[in-house]
Amino acid sequence: MLVLLGVLFWMQKKHISFTKRVFTALGFGIVYGVILQLIYGAGSDVLAKSVDWFNLVGNGYVGLLQMIVIPLIMVSIISAIMNLKGGKNLGKMAGLIIAVLLITTAIAATVSIVTSLSFDLKSIEIQAGDREQAQVTKVQERLADVEDKTIPQQILEFIPTNPFEDMTGARRSSTLAVVIFSAFIGVAVLGVDRKKPEQAATFRNMINAVYAVVMRIVTMVLRLTPYGILALITKVVSTTNPDEILKLIKFVLASYVALIVMFIIHLILLSIFRYNPVTYVKKVIPTLVFAFTSRSSAATIPLNVETQTKKLGVSEGIANLSASFGATIGQNGCAGIYPAMLAVMIAPTAGIDPTSWDFILTLILVVVISSFGVAGVGGGATFASLIVLSTMNLPVALVGLLISVEPLIDMGRTALNVNDSMTAGLITSRVMKDNDPKVYNDMNTELDSAAHA
Repeated sequence: MLVLLGVLFWMQKKHISFTKRVFTALGFGIVYGVILQLIYGAGSDVLAKSVDWFNLVGNGYVGLLQMIVIPLIMVSIISAIMNLKGGKNLGKMAGLIIAVLLITTAIAATVSIVTSLSFDLKSIEIQAGDREQAQVTKVQERLADVEDKTIPQQILEFIPTNPFEDMTGARRSSTLAVVIFSAFIGVAVLGVDRKKPEQAATFRNMINAVYAVVMRIVTMVLRLTPYGILALITKVVSTTNPDEILKLIKFVLASYVALIVMFIIHLILLSIFRYNPVTYVKKVIPTLVFAFTSRSSAATIPLNVETQTKKLGVSEGIANLSASFGATIGQNGCAGIYPAMLAVMIAPTAGIDPTSWDFILTLILVVVISSFGVAGVGGGATFASLIVLSTMNLPVALVGLLISVEPLIDMGRTALNVNDSMTAGLITSRVMKDNDPKVYNDMNTELDSAAHA
C-alpha cells in the first residue's frame, strides 16, 4: 500500500492530471484488492488488520471531507444569497433544484418498478443466514424510529430548532437544516442591506474572508482524492465475499441495470437542455468515482461543488444549493430506486399485486415524499426503505436480508445520487441563464486540486 501511495505521489509531483491519477488509483485498488483476497481470503485476520491500517488513508480522507462539509455549506450559501440581486432569484433557484430532484426521483422509482418486474424479483427467493437474521433484528429496532412519525412530523424535523446541534450532524436531517439556517442568514443580510448598509457591508466582508479560507481548505483536502480512492476501493474489493454476492446476483444485476438506465436518463435530460453529454461525462467521472468508492453523498459535496463551478460553469450559488439539497432530498439511488425495488419484491408476500396501477402510483408518490431528508451517508438507503415500506404497510425484514450485497449496490446508488445533484445544478443554471458555456466546453479545465499539485 505504501508503494502504491508513493507512485501516486510521484505522479502528482510530475503534474499528471487529476483525472488520470484518480483512474490510476482506482485501477491499483481493484488489482491490489483482488490479489489480497486471493492470497488471504475475505475473512482472514491478516486482511482485517491490514484494512485497519488502510483506513488511516481511506476513512481519514472521508473524515477530512466531512470536516469541511458544514463550513463549506454555510459560508457558500450565505455568500451566494447575500450577493444575489433581489430575493426572487433565491426562491426560483431553490424551487427549480428541488423540482428537478423530485421529478427525477419519481422517474427513478418508475424505472426501478419496471426493472424489478422485468427481472421477476421476489423476496421469498432470498435465504437468511445468521448474519442476515441479526441484521433483520437491527432493522426492526430502527423501524420504531420511523413508523411512529407521520409525514408532516418528519417534515418538521427539517426545521433547525438548534442549528449548532445540526452543525455536529446529530440528526439525519442535519445537513438540510444547516442549509435552511444558512439561507435565513443570507436573506437577513439582504434585509439589513436596505436599512443598515454599513453593518451589512461589515458582515459581508467577514463572510467573504471566511469563504476564501474555507475554499483554500477544500483545495488542500481535494488534493488527497486519489490516495483516498486507492485505500477505499482496496478495502471494498479485498473484503467482499464473492460467494455471498453470487447468492444474490439476480438482485445485484437488476439494481445496476436500473442505476445505469437512470444515469442514461440524466444524460438525456442534459441533452434536452442543450448540454453535450459526452463532455459532461468526461468532466464528472473523477467525482463519480469518489462517490462510488466513498458511499457518501455528503462527503462528496466539496468535490461536487468544485466540479460544478470549475468544470461545468455553474455559478457558486446554484452549485452549493444543488450539491447540498442533492445530499438530503430526492436521492435517485438511495431514496428512489432501492426502496421501490424492495417494495415490488415484498408486495406479493402481503397479498398485493405489484403490477396494479393503484400500488404503482401510490408507491411512486410515497417514494417522492419520503425522499426528503434522507441522510447522504452509508445507511441512508436503509432508512429510506424503512420509511417507504412502513408507509405502504409492507414487512421490512427484506432490508436486513440484503446486508451481504448492500455495500456493493450502495456504491452505485451513491454515484447516481451525486450525478443527479449535478444534473439539477446544470438544468437550473440553464433555466436561470447563469451558466458559463466557455467553462463547460473547455476540455482543459481542471480542478484546483490538480492545478496546484
